[in-house]
Amino acid sequence: MSAQNLVLIGVAVAAIIGAIGAFTIAFKRSQPELDPLAGLSKETRKADRSMEGVRIEPIATAAGEVVDEVDEEVNVVDEPEPDFAEEAEGFAVVRESRVVEVTTEEAGVTRRQFFNRAILATFGSFLAFMGIDSLAFFWPRLSGGFGADIDAGPVADLQSQVFTSDGAILPVFVPEARAYIVPAPPELSTQFAEKSVEANGLMALFQRCVHLGCRVPWCGPSQGFECPCHGSKYNSVGEYFAGPAPRNLDRFVVELNGDRFIIKTGTVIETPRAPTRSVPYPQGPSCIGAA
Repeated sequence: MSAQNLVLIGVAVAAIIGAIGAFTIAFKRSQPELDPLAGLSKETRKADRSMEGVRIEPIATAAGEVVDEVDEEVNVVDEPEPDFAEEAEGFAVVRESRVVEVTTEEAGVTRRQFFNRAILATFGSFLAFMGIDSLAFFWPRLSGGFGADIDAGPVADLQSQVFTSDGAILPVFVPEARAYIVPAPPELSTQFAEKSVEANGLMALFQRCVHLGCRVPWCGPSQGFECPCHGSKYNSVGEYFAGPAPRNLDRFVVELNGDRFIIKTGTVIETPRAPTRSVPYPQGPSCIGAA
């Protein structure tokens, strides 16, 4: 696995962990605080006080009258005892009639709940899109398009197309595979041994320059690939010749399916600079200047 893939995996994991943490914090904040008096009206709360119903009246005196402290007999008048059962029963009935349960729809959504739900929805959407993009990046394409097995056509036709009438090489470009089909050298370098990069005398080179990713065009006069961005040069089989490129052109695994030439674009083979080139280069003037 390349360093770029490891970096992408690390970024995806960090994003997922951050989204989970934000989701947890927002979920805890969205939980309502328990209030034992929640749902009770103001009148019900007043009726529940212990002194409700007890009235204390002040002693009425005439204006300017002074009440002397004297020892007098206080006539105690027996009053009938109140019926606490009836009062208790009446109080219970009044209290029960004042309890009103408020549904969530009637209570509405508070500003705090609104923002918490908005944050949860935002991070949930971010996490979902990140998961979909990660699966799309790491999951191989099983059919069609770059990353899958591309049928480049009959081998016999390709073998006739990679050479011009005067015997010069003219690579066949396959846009769907982003690859150049070129004739393989008579003897493969030890770099390509047992890597399935050749089938019936043909190879498939990735169009991308290994320096900074520019598309490398074919130069007919020099019989090689020359990058116009920074001057990297490769021979006809993609072996490094000059420039800032760190290695050979990348190439794909290829195979034959009957008489069809199949390019496995999901498998890219990287090789270092060849100590000895299999094909001579340049064979003519360069398209981007002298080497």
